[in-house]
Amino acid sequence: MSNKKKHIRFDWAIKKLLRSKANFSILEGFLSELLGQDIKIIEILDSEGNKETSDDKFNRVDILVKEASGQIIIIEIQNTRELDYFLKILYNTSKVISEHMREGVPYTEVKKVITVSVVYFSLGQGLDYVYHGDTTFKGIHKNDILQLSEKQKEIFKSSMVSSIFPNHYIIKVNDFDDIARDSLDEWIYFLKNSEIKDEFNAKGLAEAREKLREINLGEKELRAYRRYLEQLHYEASIAETIKFEEEFAKRKAREEGREEGREEGREEGREDKAREIAKLLKDAGDSLAKISTITGLSISDIEKL
Repeated sequence: MSNKKKHIRFDWAIKKLLRSKANFSILEGFLSELLGQDIKIIEILDSEGNKETSDDKFNRVDILVKEASGQIIIIEIQNTRELDYFLKILYNTSKVISEHMREGVPYTEVKKVITVSVVYFSLGQGLDYVYHGDTTFKGIHKNDILQLSEKQKEIFKSSMVSSIFPNHYIIKVNDFDDIARDSLDEWIYFLKNSEIKDEFNAKGLAEAREKLREINLGEKELRAYRRYLEQLHYEASIAETIKFEEEFAKRKAREEGREEGREEGREEGREDKAREIAKLLKDAGDSLAKISTITGLSISDIEKL
């Protein structure tokens, strides 16, 4: 791929470029394809969770979006492995809801929150690379789904209980097989490879194809971007080293376990042979003391033969 068409990584773009209103159409396209509805961004919000500090470069809420219907969308890019990442999603969701709830107002003012997690590590176990989670209430005895009353539908402007509660989307980028079967896959291909093919026509990608090229970056931005890439390489190297050390430790433990098992087997074999010899000597009339000296078995063990 020529340098002219080389695109910057989406995770860096979302931190530095996509907060600009002039680039909202790119983010709107991505969210529209993922959520299956036309998304119109009103503003980018600030949250205590998405402010940059020196120690959370890769582990924070990256961008907080307010959508035309009032929904708040958390978009987070996660490059490094976190075993408790599911709990992090829960925490971020709760924090955003509380931050945007004014004191003294009714609960009908609680904002609908959607989380979008783009992860570049193995999260949980599953066959897919895009997951959607919501909240439904299922009857224990009747197996039915709890529904809203007609009055509640009017108040909440919704037809389902699940649409009131937070919705969660997880994209496991590294599990994508690079085959773009639909428009969402075209976006995921870009998320994984930082490349937008000429034939891709998903919402927002036409704008991204032009605006997110490396060649468009100024000298200062390009230096910052290159530093970011170097940091990602460093983080990946650390993660790979930890993974190697864990696998080596497991392999060594297995080998030591096998050797211990072989030694135990050899010891059992020697004991069986000693008992066999002891029985022959005992049948021949030798004294127990003599048999014990020859075989190494105790007198009490010899008496049992």
